[in-house]
Amino acid sequence: MGQHATIGADADDAVDDTGRGDAAGDAVRADGDATLRTETVDLSDGREVAYSVRGPADGSAVVLHHGTPGSRLFAALLADAAVDAGIRIVTPDRPGYGRSSPPPDGWGWNEWREDLTRVLRAESIDRAGIVGFSGGGPFAVAAAESDRAARLALVSAVVPPSDEGLAGLARIPYAIRLLFPLFGRVASILGPDAVVSQYTDRSVSPAVARATAADFHEALSGGLLGSGASAVERESRSFANDPVDPDRIALPVRVWHGTRDDNAPIAPVEAFADACGGTLRSVDADHLGTLLDRGSEVLRWVAPE
Repeated sequence: MGQHATIGADADDAVDDTGRGDAAGDAVRADGDATLRTETVDLSDGREVAYSVRGPADGSAVVLHHGTPGSRLFAALLADAAVDAGIRIVTPDRPGYGRSSPPPDGWGWNEWREDLTRVLRAESIDRAGIVGFSGGGPFAVAAAESDRAARLALVSAVVPPSDEGLAGLARIPYAIRLLFPLFGRVASILGPDAVVSQYTDRSVSPAVARATAADFHEALSGGLLGSGASAVERESRSFANDPVDPDRIALPVRVWHGTRDDNAPIAPVEAFADACGGTLRSVDADHLGTLLDRGSEVLRWVAPE
């Protein structure tokens, strides 16, 4: 696929027809001879953060922030590109998603920086590039304030405050906590294409479709009123009410955003990039299409030298 971030042929063997992972939960293959490695780290308040790792142990480190909803399995979409570039890609389940514990009351993306620092220490990472996709954007911005952050890349990112999409839906009590598990059950019946259609209009390979669906299902694996749907609701309310502050960013910033992105508006991203002295690279693509087209480019730019 040229510059497209792809999943290797064996990805199909690791995910069943519903888009869920196999019994091990982590066998979304990035190539023919290795899988994403899942680890957990204990936090000082008794919570756990789970994360996946892919790529050489001595490679430049990049932290990938998944979307809303999402999980550590999102890394499968960039795993081949990371290996090709000699990059170690670390992708945490944010609190409340996948295998990570739900956060305490009042927790938000500014508190995320401390949680992520524990992950980086566990992996002996002193410097890392920071990437935020979609709803992971604000968390990536917060992480970029760490003295361990080298560069910040935003891809199809939500930049709060925003009343678009999930942020507007989160104003309706319990709407997200009921809607997302329901959609998850429907998607399990209809198959991976039902999930992919929420992110892109393009036709993608079966491997990409199944990896995208596996990420979605893992994010909401907590059940009908589980922590995954609650995490979507919590994050979406923050998107509407808690603005990011570009003046607090003191490192190189580059933004990739699709001109046909209906999931995340481009205007707030343009304003953010301008305010923090970053560079915006517009892409003739939609939400997920931007990541698929430019994923390799993003990783190579953001990785510490």
